[in-house]
Order: sequence, then C-alpha cells, then structure tokens
Amino acid sequence: MTPQSYINTDLELVEEVEVSKTYKLTDTSIKGYIEELEALKQFIYKVLSTERYEYPIYSFDYGIELESLIGKDIEYVQIELKRRIEECLLQDERISSVDNFEFEVKGDELYCTFNVGSIYGNLLIDKGVSI
Repeated sequence: MTPQSYINTDLELVEEVEVSKTYKLTDTSIKGYIEELEALKQFIYKVLSTERYEYPIYSFDYGIELESLIGKDIEYVQIELKRRIEECLLQDERISSVDNFEFEVKGDELYCTFNVGSIYGNLLIDKGVSI
C-alpha cells in the first residue's frame, strides 16, 4: 500500500502589524502599559535618545547618530539631523511619514520640531541636540 498525502494549497497569507503595547516608562519607574499612539511616541523619544552603535544590547539598526554632529557647521547639522531622523524613524512599519522640520538655535543646542504620521495618527515631536 502506498502512503497518501494531501497538501492544502489554498492557504492565505495575512500580514499583520505587531500590536503596539508596551510598558509605560517614567523618570523613575515602570507603571502599567500604554498602547498605540502613546506607545509609538515613547518609542520615538527612546530611539532618538539612544546613540546608535553605543550599546551592545541594541541592534545596529536601533538609535540615531548624534555625537558626530557636535562642533559641525549649523547648516550641515540641520541637513544631517533631518536625514538621520527620517532614516531612523521610517524603519518602523507603524510610521508612514516624517516631515515639516523646523529648527531653532538656543544657546549651544539646536532644537528640531517635526511631524510624524503613523497608522495611529499624527504626532508633533521635538528633539534638542548639542552643536
């Protein structure tokens, strides 16, 4: 007797975005959970506060390179900061756009404000870097 086998070829491929639920981080502790837009906002601030290649716990895709911008010409820093922020954030499948960059110099820091479009809604983000 020959073994019979059956392979179902009617399988459907379904892509799902990971659920955006994470721990809520405060300055001193972890308090509960946050989801969707608040979780994405926390991710953005965390990834933009982590120097890329600095911490072995993170992959080389995580974080942003900011230290190399210190002491550079202000116009160069603005162009590079915009590019690096876009490159850093657009890797996340929840983020669809990063735009409307505005820059302001305050003392020895450059403040950058920009919009992030996501599957959960829009966010206004600000980031300061030493120049």
